[in-house]
Amino acid sequence: MGRHKKPLPHEKRGPKVIDLNWEEFDKLCGIQCTLKEISSWFDCSEDTIERRVKEYSGLKFADYYAQKRGKGLISLRRKQYEVAMSGDKTLLIWLGKQYLGQSDKIESQETYELVTEFTKDETSSSDK
Repeated sequence: MGRHKKPLPHEKRGPKVIDLNWEEFDKLCGIQCTLKEISSWFDCSEDTIERRVKEYSGLKFADYYAQKRGKGLISLRRKQYEVAMSGDKTLLIWLGKQYLGQSDKIESQETYELVTEFTKDETSSSDK
């Protein structure tokens, strides 16, 4: 009775193989999700994500992520530009500060005149 049952040919041994939806994965990278968030989304470990990225692309996770993250940043920049150009004054001001070196400097020039008068006190004891 101490024998283990032999697995049937259709039964697989070992950990469950995680199939990643790469289109979904790329979108998560594009919206700046972290490795931890991505692994949570796919319900697997961070090591599994790193291993699968290497198998899929031949790149380290950080390199693959940087490529996909860049596309997300471009989309964000494009949307900000569209919103600003449609008349959003707040966003126009913010973008001007970020990319055009504009600021809220208020320059004022104030001049002060120092006037001092010395009068001789006639009751002073030093003159006597």
